Amino acid sequence: MNPPAFLSPLLGSARALGLRAWQTGPLFRRAFVSAVESVQEVLRAEVQKGNAKLVADFLLDKAAPVAKELLLKRMTVTLLARLGLRGALASNVVGWILPFVLEKALQLVLRTETAARLQQHPTVTNVRRTLDELGRKLRRTVAPDFGSGAELLEKETAELPAAPVSPSAS
Repeated sequence: MNPPAFLSPLLGSARALGLRAWQTGPLFRRAFVSAVESVQEVLRAEVQKGNAKLVADFLLDKAAPVAKELLLKRMTVTLLARLGLRGALASNVVGWILPFVLEKALQLVLRTETAARLQQHPTVTNVRRTLDELGRKLRRTVAPDFGSGAELLEKETAELPAAPVSPSAS
């Protein structure tokens, strides 16, 4: 029996789509890490200027709308410069990656005990420590083995021994 005529083009497009999805994974990770670094750079600059309370309020989502807008503009400009893209592509990438990173950052801060620590003592040391923790946690969300370099090679997967069979199973 002959396969239907639409099956061959469908499989070809599925292969091409899979290849595109595979290619965008590393690009997404690079854009995500660039966005995290841009956010941290802007917030660290504000802490160095003496605005630790503003950064703490921003991380707790309690900052004034004008301050949020100013910080978001600085983060956007920093990310645009870091990505090295131009035109509509740059604004589109920044438009979807920056809100994603900020949402993840706010979720991490509010979910952990750092929110209480920032509310009680928004000192420069606490805010800088929180930014460091936040950067590590955000990198783990996109690359769980960040910094370890651990990876499973294709050659080794074929050489892995089979799981032992328990005596009670036979």
